[in-house]
Amino acid sequence: MIITKTWLNEWIDVEYKSLNELSKTLNSLGLEVDSATHLRAPDKVVIGLVKEKFKHEDSDKLNVTKVDIGSEILQIVCGAPNVETGQFVAVALKGAIMPNGMKISKAKLRGVESCGMICSSSELGFAKINDGIMVLDESIGKLELGKPLNEYSLFNDFIIEVELTPNRGDCLSIYGIARDLATVWNLEFKKNAEFKESDNVLGIGRVLRIITQKDINSLFMYRAIEIKNNVNVSLLMRLRLAQIELLGKNSIENVLNYATYSTGVLFNAYDFNTLSKDGKEITLHLNKDENGATKVLCDEKLLSVSGIFQSEKLLLNEEEKIVIIEANYTDPVSIALAKNSYKKHDENSLYRSFRGSEPNLSLGMNFLLKNLDSSPDIMIYSSSQHFLEYKENPIIAVNIDIINKIIGQEVHKDEIFKILKKLGFTLIVANEGPINVKVPLHRSDIKNLADICEEIVRIIGIDNITSKPLEFVETNRINDTFKLYKELMNLRLRAVSNGYFESLHYVLDNESELSELGFERVNLKLINPITNELNALRSTLLNHLLNAASFNIKNSKKIIKLFESGACFDKDANEIHHLAFIHCGFKEEAGIKNHAKPELVNFYDFLTDIKNIVGDFSLKESKHSFLSSFEQADIYIKGQRAGFVGRLHLGLENKKDLLKTYVCELETKFLRLKHKNVKPYSKFPSINRDLSVLIPKGYVYENIKNAIENLNLDILEHFKIVDIYSDENLKDEYSLTINFSFRNLERTLEDEEVSLCIDKILEKLKELELKLR
Repeated sequence: MIITKTWLNEWIDVEYKSLNELSKTLNSLGLEVDSATHLRAPDKVVIGLVKEKFKHEDSDKLNVTKVDIGSEILQIVCGAPNVETGQFVAVALKGAIMPNGMKISKAKLRGVESCGMICSSSELGFAKINDGIMVLDESIGKLELGKPLNEYSLFNDFIIEVELTPNRGDCLSIYGIARDLATVWNLEFKKNAEFKESDNVLGIGRVLRIITQKDINSLFMYRAIEIKNNVNVSLLMRLRLAQIELLGKNSIENVLNYATYSTGVLFNAYDFNTLSKDGKEITLHLNKDENGATKVLCDEKLLSVSGIFQSEKLLLNEEEKIVIIEANYTDPVSIALAKNSYKKHDENSLYRSFRGSEPNLSLGMNFLLKNLDSSPDIMIYSSSQHFLEYKENPIIAVNIDIINKIIGQEVHKDEIFKILKKLGFTLIVANEGPINVKVPLHRSDIKNLADICEEIVRIIGIDNITSKPLEFVETNRINDTFKLYKELMNLRLRAVSNGYFESLHYVLDNESELSELGFERVNLKLINPITNELNALRSTLLNHLLNAASFNIKNSKKIIKLFESGACFDKDANEIHHLAFIHCGFKEEAGIKNHAKPELVNFYDFLTDIKNIVGDFSLKESKHSFLSSFEQADIYIKGQRAGFVGRLHLGLENKKDLLKTYVCELETKFLRLKHKNVKPYSKFPSINRDLSVLIPKGYVYENIKNAIENLNLDILEHFKIVDIYSDENLKDEYSLTINFSFRNLERTLEDEEVSLCIDKILEKLKELELKLR
């Protein structure tokens, strides 16, 4: 949303407000200033009058002009196609420095002396309004020959771009922003000259009547104008529209866009001559659609949907015509429900109506007609056709004590009422009864007392609210059930973030399939199972997941990553909460990086996924009949067995038509969050050393791990296996490479200290009858 100081000044008095003051106040109101600049015409650019114009003898495109600047008449060669005698223009004199850095000086163009330059708007650093020079008119002020252009406020202005949140549709206009500024600065709106009906003109009833459903969610106002020639769009209007990128070639649309941007009221325009049969009056039907938006029809032909789009475009190729102008407002909720029902959208209108346009249609229509009335080639029909009935505005009960409690400091009742009145709220005060406020239509985002408090704080200024420490007065209601829910939710989120999809099944399972997997049967027989296949309480989550993976493989899926959490039962029918995972097939999609030949999942990839989800754990040897005897282990967490992990037995993979498959199942009680001990970290670099140790095949690494840990080396930060190597020369041994990381909390380590620790480690390995490779 772009605003300028001069534009604001037409509504409220901000003549003496600085750019910094304007920006700071807008920010404090929650209207975030994205950029703020001072746009000023260069010095030595003055008002001139073109007295003469004739063709350059040696050029088809150049003209020689005589321009009166008050103190003298200058000869200026001009290449603009639109220069004409009698025009007031902006003249850059000798010595003027233009925004692009060009310095104006006397010159000869094709042998003819030129003493200055007649400027276009873009040459002066302003938005482009045409392809030629800028022709001045008195919309910028009284034109005085020789007067510097930057003494006119329009050419010495502040331009501010405001970033609005979606709920502040009321500030999508100059008037809307002026309303907030008027409240915080306690200003009154200027009494702009109201549009006055002319005498002895035709009434709108001769050309238009409307028929309206009573329950529509919209407001409408119609006026009619007759155009006898082109509509005059002033320089001030064209410059402002160009600045906000809304300047077009259609004069009526330019005036409508200007009125909308100024007041926030939405407008449509219809060509009477196109809609009327033989010049007779037309009838517009205003009907509510199934989603609550309002359709405007003429002879069953859809002209527009209020706030969403207009299907009939205004035709301007006739010299004389009648135009029906429509101002409209529709409830933003209705717009939100209806907009997807229509393929065609007017993005500019929808952007405003969806957030809430200005409902004061008289304000916008009077502003528009006042601008049109200045043109002698326009006749405005008297009176209007309108539908201004609307459902009651929301009413909110106001309690001053509660407001002050929410704000955190006392604000006097009179100050609160003053702010609300300025913002457009209506106070309803009963005798010794509660105080209610009626929310204005332009604030559709105000729903409750907290929203009203926010408005009061905005105007007072958040910096003016005294800071106070946060006081907890509510009893802590967090219990074990809630903690378990949160912990399980975190596990599920981590599983999803690692590419697993959640699966959900019954707590009942197939007894024979469970026995085939080797899981013990629950000693509780179901008397009336829901199906023959679901005839027992489940003792594992894996059977359902395996069946789901088999189903996906048969449907041409090559990567199946599933997880499930839920209740299982032991042999005594005690409920135990489990969490299970399955990864079947490839570990990634076919692509360029793997040459369309992705690898199947392996044990280390699967273990990495499980660690990312549940955290650190250790593995110990296990014997599960449904898992491969070469790739399986029990999972231990904090020294307790929490579950198992491994590859599915090849016979089961083949029977269920599965690709390479890994599974894991854990009891969630071992995954509960534990108390975390905070440890200091070192700011000093670590030193790393690698040792390659020869170990017999079948040797248990845990022996090495426990031995090194029992040394209790202070500077040993951590150690891990980084490589296992075997070849013919090593025969019955492996080469196990272990990486050691050393670090001190308080200083940089010396090599001697690290060497001493390495010696101790080597001595311990020697005790284990292990040697270096």
